[in-house]
Amino acid sequence: MKPTPADLQPTKISIIILAAGQGKRMKSALPKVLHQIGGIPMLERVLATAAALKPQKTCVVYGHGGDQVRAAFEKMDLQWAKQEPQLGTGHAVLQALPEVLADGVTLILYGDVPLISTTTLAQLVATAQLGKVAWLTQLVEKPAGLGRVVRDDLGKVCAIVEDKDATPAQREIKEINTGFVACPTELLVEWLPRLTNTNAQHEYYLTDILGIAVAEKVAVETLHPCADWEVTGINSKAQLAELERTYQRIKAEHLMSDGVTLIDPARVDIRGELICDSDVSIDINCLFEGSVKLSRGTKIGANCILRNCTVGEASEILPFSFIDGANIGASARIGPYARIRPDTTLGNNVHIGNFVEIKASNFGGGSKANHLSYIGDSLVGKNVNIGAGTITCNYDGANKHRTIIEDGVHIGSDVQLIAPITIGQGADIAAGTTVWKNVPPGGLTLNAKTQLSNPDWKRPTKKK
Repeated sequence: MKPTPADLQPTKISIIILAAGQGKRMKSALPKVLHQIGGIPMLERVLATAAALKPQKTCVVYGHGGDQVRAAFEKMDLQWAKQEPQLGTGHAVLQALPEVLADGVTLILYGDVPLISTTTLAQLVATAQLGKVAWLTQLVEKPAGLGRVVRDDLGKVCAIVEDKDATPAQREIKEINTGFVACPTELLVEWLPRLTNTNAQHEYYLTDILGIAVAEKVAVETLHPCADWEVTGINSKAQLAELERTYQRIKAEHLMSDGVTLIDPARVDIRGELICDSDVSIDINCLFEGSVKLSRGTKIGANCILRNCTVGEASEILPFSFIDGANIGASARIGPYARIRPDTTLGNNVHIGNFVEIKASNFGGGSKANHLSYIGDSLVGKNVNIGAGTITCNYDGANKHRTIIEDGVHIGSDVQLIAPITIGQGADIAAGTTVWKNVPPGGLTLNAKTQLSNPDWKRPTKKK
């Protein structure tokens, strides 16, 4: 059985995350580690994975775009070490050592390798807790450009050689270095100052500690990641897009294994957390952002966006709808082309139709607004019917005001409700009415109107 975070010994754990690279090939003013996978910055993903190991210290080595990187995580309990100039991975880890514990085990991670799993890292840490150097390696078909793992005749690791320094025979090796390593901290403290830069790139390679370990007869154990995609690093926008598709495919597979119906697994994007109960169905081109919860029997139509929301049992979101920061009850029907904005709660059996916008409002059970309406800052009771073209005039140019529509109210088409007002229970508002005063319960409210017809009217014609 593979070790998990719960299986780790009580040894102190320090984590160093290398995030100082410039990322020239990204061709972006945004630091590379702040580019997103699945809607979350790469470095944030690495930090979350690291946190699951419950380390006593976590240090991020920063360099290019350092102020932006630090600002993005200023609320987190992190140590920071600046690497300037950047003289290689060994030099980077050396800068971080004063910021971590002096004993226990140190684990080295990378801010631009965002999908490494906690399970894989737990294996490395568990091995290092035995006094060994634990190195993560991988077998690949095309190892060009990557460091090779060199073994002796007995199959024991004796060195890691960078591609530029490798001999033609070494370049034929298919086992490559991923860069992830866990090591007793006291050994790192002893070995890192002894590194030299006598290599093709004149850098201090972290991988050279492996040769020191072999020379001093410290056991070196190699492990493999649980999945190959875990150790995919990002150096360009093309690689970023490719890993994004990998991430989305993995998320889609997990959803389907839990019983979710995806009409096309290649056309769904999850940028955050999507939790689904049984018998949920999701059509094509849907985007889920932040934290989204879909209850049993929910149906999401094509081309919908759901952000930080919950949808109750057996509710249906019809195509091209945008649900943002709202709570939808059971058996509701939303859309198509509906926009539900933050701080909105829709009760059970609520119907919100095409081109209706709801903002910061509560709808009681059974209420409907089926066509072309805007309802903002409103409290809508149960079994209310809101006709097409109705708007709440809730903003006076300086402040927002509340509209209260009590149970059983029927509002005709093309009505303006000028807040603050209350429409009493069971009242009817005639079509085309502008309401600027409170309406008592029951009865009909309308504006007096005169309709005139001119039988002598002549329609204008175009002049030749």
